[in-house]
Amino acid sequence: MYSKEEKKALNQLFWDGFKKEIRQFNSREKQNVKWLNYPTGVKHVYLRLHADETGAYLNYDIQLKDDSIRELFWDQCLELKVVLEKAMQWPTIWSPNEVSPEGFLFNRIQWASGQYDFYNEEDWKEIYAFLKERLIAFDAFYQEFKDVLILLMD
Repeated sequence: MYSKEEKKALNQLFWDGFKKEIRQFNSREKQNVKWLNYPTGVKHVYLRLHADETGAYLNYDIQLKDDSIRELFWDQCLELKVVLEKAMQWPTIWSPNEVSPEGFLFNRIQWASGQYDFYNEEDWKEIYAFLKERLIAFDAFYQEFKDVLILLMD
């Protein structure tokens, strides 16, 4: 078992390594993109990367405060479902009405690989590859269809 400080150091080492791994890749539309803080262009909509002992995850979280607007945004994502899933080339988990630890509702589109353990450093290369492939695929999709989603918020 790791102490809080050890987990923090391991986390920092992992994500610093991932930044080095991904920085050689450019967004389809932008030269320099901060992959760990992917710019969705929509307030309260986030692309999040996560890794732990259960696997590696890329989450597209829709955390819009207004339930009706969140549902409208979700419906538009569902309209793009076939295109998104084809672009990602990985099983997609569609989770409407998730509840955060803080108690608010959000929707999540997720790509997960449960075959890796963040705490096993031998898995890091595979986690990096999984996240990198999903990020690049998501970016290719998002650069093509982001205007459809962003315009919903105007």
